[in-house]
Amino acid sequence: MKVTGIQVGELETNCYIYRDESTGRCAIIDPGEMNDRLRAAIEEAGRASFDYILLTHCHFDHVGGVSEVRELTGAPVAIQKHDAAGLRDSGINLSGYFFGQRTIYPPADLTFDDGETFYVGETKFTVMHTPGHTVGSCCYITEGLIFSGDTLFRESAGRTDFPGGSASEMSRSLQRLMALEGDYIVYPGHEGVTTLSRERVSNPYVRWFGQNH
Repeated sequence: MKVTGIQVGELETNCYIYRDESTGRCAIIDPGEMNDRLRAAIEEAGRASFDYILLTHCHFDHVGGVSEVRELTGAPVAIQKHDAAGLRDSGINLSGYFFGQRTIYPPADLTFDDGETFYVGETKFTVMHTPGHTVGSCCYITEGLIFSGDTLFRESAGRTDFPGGSASEMSRSLQRLMALEGDYIVYPGHEGVTTLSRERVSNPYVRWFGQNH
């Protein structure tokens, strides 16, 4: 497997390209904006090699490049079912909140439920519904990797004060992640890569949410 990270947009969102090296099949996670680096990475992987455009949640900085990526690759857009409506609501996707420009994004082609699985090439992914940052935030989990979106960051966690956010839900979501067996490399929606073992012992938000919710 191979993971390529590319920062996109004004909020420096982490967009990832996952490649199953045994088959060459790919998925792109959270294309918040199309830029030259992302376009070049898609071309290098091969436009026709993409099976999915995976969204961890519906906020504009994670979905802003979806239309261009879908046009370039032809891949279906997938999101957790509770955030699907937010793509079409500028109040929920925060495009109006941040820039005063109300943007409606294309509807998803697929919606996932908690625990649902799918394959990228020969690699099995599991969807974990992790509400708290939004009602439909989710993590994509596979073979020692977690794409955590804005649920879990390195020594931090996602905000819960936006529409659809909930501190109590975030607490439960973080505890579910911490309870996973073994260790995982965590690829978050912003800032640097971390590991689940590190966050179990060093993330103050995991402790705070656990103690206060």
